Amino acid sequence: MVDHPAVLGIHHITAIASGAHANFDFYTRTLGLRLVKRTVNFDAPDTYHFYYGDQLGHPGTLLTFFPFELIAAGRVGTGMAETTSFAVPEDALEPWMLRLAELGHETEGPTVRFDEHILGLRDPDGLMIELVAEPGLKAHFSGEDKSDGLIPAHQIIRRLHSVLLCVEAPERTARLLTETFGYESVGEEAGRQRFRRPSGGPAAIVDVQCRPEQMRGRIGAGTIHHVAFRARDDDEQLKWREEMLALAIT
Repeated sequence: MVDHPAVLGIHHITAIASGAHANFDFYTRTLGLRLVKRTVNFDAPDTYHFYYGDQLGHPGTLLTFFPFELIAAGRVGTGMAETTSFAVPEDALEPWMLRLAELGHETEGPTVRFDEHILGLRDPDGLMIELVAEPGLKAHFSGEDKSDGLIPAHQIIRRLHSVLLCVEAPERTARLLTETFGYESVGEEAGRQRFRRPSGGPAAIVDVQCRPEQMRGRIGAGTIHHVAFRARDDDEQLKWREEMLALAIT
């Protein structure tokens, strides 16, 4: 076990897109997220880095993209994060179904997993997105969290709910999440293990699906590049770096 507190949950998830315009239109106009920040990919400064989240870009609300123009499609498989799930108020799922149908988007579900109702859809590059009707999530809010008018305020996406990791074998990932990150194993359903921060909070869930029969994933358009977890400050981040190096994780 580590000698510092557990991680605070997911900070952001970053994925790959094949073009900026379709990506921007889908996440801002269809899903109603705000373009919180536009910068460059510092490893490849000739492409953008888009940050989508709530009105103030709070940690735990952010899905970001590297939109590489004309990049080849990726392949989801083991060794990759597969699905990004967002939390919406419990009574917002049916309006979302109607909205997406009116806009011509195919959806999957709703289905039930871990007693939560879930609607699945894919972005223009095929990245799997889920809207999870989260029990107890506040439907009404005020002040800094407000709708831009495209979607009624009581239906908008509130934050990240979880991420799904696809693995060949779950043991090492489970140990990292529990023994190092301080998560708790809170259930298993249809081969999908759920891990959660003990104190909960936004973006506190990581699901792990074991699929040994599946090919290794290949990065490209429509795949997740990385998942970033939150640290409280610079000092804690450095401690986490030391911890990861000691575990030979790069």
